[in-house]
Amino acid sequence: MADTMKALVLTETGKLELMSRPVPAPGPDEVLVRVKACGVCGTDLHIFHGEEGSAKSTLPLILGHEFAGEVAAVGGGVAGVRPGDRVAVDPNCACGMCRFCRLGKPHFCENKLCYGTVLDGAFAEYCLVKEKVCYLLPDGLDYCSGAMVEPVSCCLHGIDLCSIQPGQNVLIIGCGPIGQIMLQLALAAGAAKAAVIEPVPGKRETALKYGAAAAIDPSAGNIEPELIKAGFSNIETVIECVGNTRTMRQAIDLASPAATVMLFGLSSPADTLEINPFNDLFRKEIKLTASFVNPLTCSRSIELMSGGRLSVGGIITDRLPVEKAPEVFTDNKYRSHGKIMVVF
Repeated sequence: MADTMKALVLTETGKLELMSRPVPAPGPDEVLVRVKACGVCGTDLHIFHGEEGSAKSTLPLILGHEFAGEVAAVGGGVAGVRPGDRVAVDPNCACGMCRFCRLGKPHFCENKLCYGTVLDGAFAEYCLVKEKVCYLLPDGLDYCSGAMVEPVSCCLHGIDLCSIQPGQNVLIIGCGPIGQIMLQLALAAGAAKAAVIEPVPGKRETALKYGAAAAIDPSAGNIEPELIKAGFSNIETVIECVGNTRTMRQAIDLASPAATVMLFGLSSPADTLEINPFNDLFRKEIKLTASFVNPLTCSRSIELMSGGRLSVGGIITDRLPVEKAPEVFTDNKYRSHGKIMVVF
């Protein structure tokens, strides 16, 4: 193993530099992962532009929190994995001792370690993590699928909070990688049918392949008639996956009475959403909720993918070497693509 590694470092807002960094050595309970694939997430873009993601970041920082790789070395006390094992990594490492951890809510841990947002992440050849965030990958899942464990786990937590009942109708606004995952999970949860609203033709086509009963182009301006035409006169769950206050407002407006509205997309910290308590909440009795990261859902995500209940192959559209990764942050053409993977 070399003494140095390539690392893509966010040195200041809007500036990524490819650098040589020392390969970290694992201490007690730590695992050194040789990164094989790391997804580019909307959170990475928020941090790149100087906005807060799921946690406050301090620069310089190696981004990248959706990743999988091979165990290169282990520190003292590590017994669950060994060099050569293939693992996916949960970037959120809870202490297990604070009040939220003891309440079974580790995503609100008061002492949480966050790889790729607070601590150095996986846009590098190696990443040092705690053993307890490593999940063994079954032989049937490749490294890019392993890197999808984190976003799938976040979506799975969101789906859990939606409490979808068998036979219900679901509407998903925004069908990028997250929307495509949500679509499959909603159907797996028992939704009778699901519709998507998405302006990019290729993403609408992918949604139909993944089982959407309708894929509507919002630019036509006739969303509600198209939904009714497709059999969605009643919508019990709306999942917003864009992170835009306009589409969040749209989610509330399109929800039927007594529906659940999940605001899943990550907005800017400065954004505000106007809600009329009388018309939006009282008269419709909707449940308005949101979802934060991925508490205790990684194992289930791996089971869903390895069991063939969730497909991520069609969601991954680009595989780039780390040298080309800065383009994803500066070239807007990638916004119309699916999931971008940085591969080593």
